[in-house]
Amino acid sequence: MLDLSIHNSANVDISYRHVGSTDVTRYEKMHVEVFRDSGQASIAVAHEIADLMREKAGAGEPCILGLATGSSPIRVYAELVRLHREEGLDFSHVITFNLDEYFQLPRGSRHSYWYFMHQHLFNHVNVKPKNIHIPLGTIALEDVYEHCMAYEKAIREAGGLDFQLLGIGRTGHVGFNEPGSHRRSLTRLITLDHLTRVDAAADFQGISNVPSRAITMGIQTINQARRIVLLAWGHKKAEIIQRTIEGERTSEIPATYLQDHPNVTVLLDEESSAELRRFNTPWLVGPCEWTDILERKAIIWLSRQVDKPILKLTERDYNSNGMSDLLALHGSAYDLNIRMFNQLQHTITGWPGGKPNVDDSQRPERKSPARKRVILFSPHPDDDVISMGGTFARLVNQGHEVHVAYQTSGNIAVSDRDARRFAEFARDINEEYGSGNARLDFVIQELSGEREKGEVDSLDVRKIKALIRRGEALAGARFVGVADENIHFLNMPFYETGMHRKDELGDKDIELVRSLIEKVRPHQIFAAGDLADPHGTHKVCLDSIFSALEQLKHTAPETIADTWLWLYRGAWQEWPVHEIEMAVPLSPAQVEAKRNAIFFHQSQKDGVMFQGEDDREFWQRAEQRNRETARLYNQLGLTEYEAIEAFRRWKF
Repeated sequence: MLDLSIHNSANVDISYRHVGSTDVTRYEKMHVEVFRDSGQASIAVAHEIADLMREKAGAGEPCILGLATGSSPIRVYAELVRLHREEGLDFSHVITFNLDEYFQLPRGSRHSYWYFMHQHLFNHVNVKPKNIHIPLGTIALEDVYEHCMAYEKAIREAGGLDFQLLGIGRTGHVGFNEPGSHRRSLTRLITLDHLTRVDAAADFQGISNVPSRAITMGIQTINQARRIVLLAWGHKKAEIIQRTIEGERTSEIPATYLQDHPNVTVLLDEESSAELRRFNTPWLVGPCEWTDILERKAIIWLSRQVDKPILKLTERDYNSNGMSDLLALHGSAYDLNIRMFNQLQHTITGWPGGKPNVDDSQRPERKSPARKRVILFSPHPDDDVISMGGTFARLVNQGHEVHVAYQTSGNIAVSDRDARRFAEFARDINEEYGSGNARLDFVIQELSGEREKGEVDSLDVRKIKALIRRGEALAGARFVGVADENIHFLNMPFYETGMHRKDELGDKDIELVRSLIEKVRPHQIFAAGDLADPHGTHKVCLDSIFSALEQLKHTAPETIADTWLWLYRGAWQEWPVHEIEMAVPLSPAQVEAKRNAIFFHQSQKDGVMFQGEDDREFWQRAEQRNRETARLYNQLGLTEYEAIEAFRRWKF
C-alpha cells in the first residue's frame, strides 16, 4: 500500500493533504489521497512501486507491472529512473504490460507509446527487452482480435498484474476505454472519442494528425490487477474526477467501474480534487473549520445558489444551505454580508500599480513608490495581451516603468504556411536588393514539400517561426506603449525541442529569468499562474520565476525586498472569485484596445496550431472570460463593469 509519510533521499516532502474523518469522505466511493502538487504524489507512487519490486525480488518472484502513458505518470517514471541510478533499484525481474497503443502507428514514431515508454523509462533502467509488452499498433486489421487475445493470455501466463498504474482522460476513460465501454471488456481495438483526440492534438501538432483508433486493455483486464493507483492532475480533470469518485457506476464514465475494485487508490493534486464535495462545498458534508478563505468561498457560493446579491442574504438562506454554524459563529447575516461585501469591493481597483497619495490600507496594491518598476512575464509571445492586456496598458499609461519578458519563442505554434509566406517574402526582398538566398531557398523547399505528420522542424525553420512571433510581440507591446528597450526575449532553452513535449527546466532557463529580475529590481512581477500541469509551458515558466526568486532570496535579498508577485491566468481559465485579490475593471474602450493588441498576433488567428476544444479565437475567449468575471461581481451586488481582469497575489 502507498506509504504517505516517507521522505525520499532527494529530501522532497511528499506528505499529503489531510482528508479528515470518514464523515467528510462519505460521498467518495474510492480511496482518495490529495497532495499539495503532482510532483509529491508522483514520488509517493514511485516509492510504492519500488517497494513492491523489492518485496517480489526478495521472494524470488517476478514483479508484473501494468503501465500507463500520457503526461500524468512522467514524474513517476523519472523517480523510478532516479531510484535505479542512485539507489540500485533492480528492474531485471520486472515484467511490464502497457495499457494501450495507437492503431496503425509504427513503433519508431515519436508519437507511439512504444517510443514514449522507452524515452521515459525503459532506456534508462535494466529491464529485459523480452519482458516489455506493448500492443502492436501496426498489426493488420484482420489479425487484431488474435493479437488482443494473445495479449490477454500473456498477462495470465505471467501471473496477472501485481500493480496497475492509470491516468484518466476527460471523457472518463482509463486506458483507451472510451464512454460506452463494458465493465467486462477485454483487450480490443477501439475508436477514440473526439475529446480524447483534442487533448492529444498538441503532441501531434494538430488534431488531424491524431490517430482515430487504438488498441487498449479492457475494463475487466484492468480490474483484475491486484492493486490499482489512478493519477489525475490539474483543474481540467476536476469535473471528471468528481463524477468518477462520487457518481454512480456507468459505462458513460468507464473509470467509475474502478469502484468495484477492492484495492484502488486515487492520487490527486489540489486542483484536480477541487470539485469533490469535501473541498468544493465542505459545509454540505459536515462541520467546517471556518477559515477566512472558506468563509469567502461559502458566502459567494450561497449568493449564487439562491440568486441574491450578498447584501440581501438572510438568516434563512444560511440555515437552509448548511451554513448555520457559520451564522452562529458571527452572530448575524447582516454582519457577515457587510464584511464579505467590503472584502470583495476592496479587490476592485483601476490602479493596478497602486494609487498615489491615498490611504492604501484597503487597496490591493501599495501606493508607494508612485512610479513602480514592473516586469510582465509572458510564457508565449501573446500571453501578455491575451491574459492581461487591459492591465498592461493601464500600468504603462499610469506612468510605471513596465518591462515585458517573453519567456519562450513560441515557434512551434506557427504553421508551415505562415512560415513559407514569410520566407518567400524575405527571399523576394533579398532579390530586390541583391542579397543571397541559398538558405532561404532550402527553407522554402522544406516547407513546400510533403512532410511526415508532426515532423520536427529544422533549426532554420524554427528560427523563421520564432522571428514571426517575435515581430508580432514587438508590435503588440509597442501598441500598448512599451519602449523597445523594455521588451525582452528570453528564448528559454527548455522550450527549443521543436516538439510539443519540452525538456525539463534547467539552470540556464532560471539564470535568464534571475538576471532580468536582478537588472530591473521590480516592485511588481506579473506571471502566468497556471499551477497544475507539471509539463505545460506555462507551469515550467512559472517554476523558473519561483526558482529565480528563491535563489535571489538567499543570494541577493535586497533585489526583491520590495517585490510583489501577481499571478494572472490564460485564455481558457480564470481565478475563482473567492481567490481573486485584485480585480482590474475595463471600460468598453479598453476592451476594444485589448482586442486590437491581440490582433497583432496574426499567426495565432484564423485557426491556430493548438486550438483545443474551443474553436473561438483567442480574443473571443479572453473577452468572454473577462466579461464573465465582471458579470459574477455584478451578480454578487457590486458595480457593473464591461469586463474585469483578475489577479491573485503569490506570497513567496
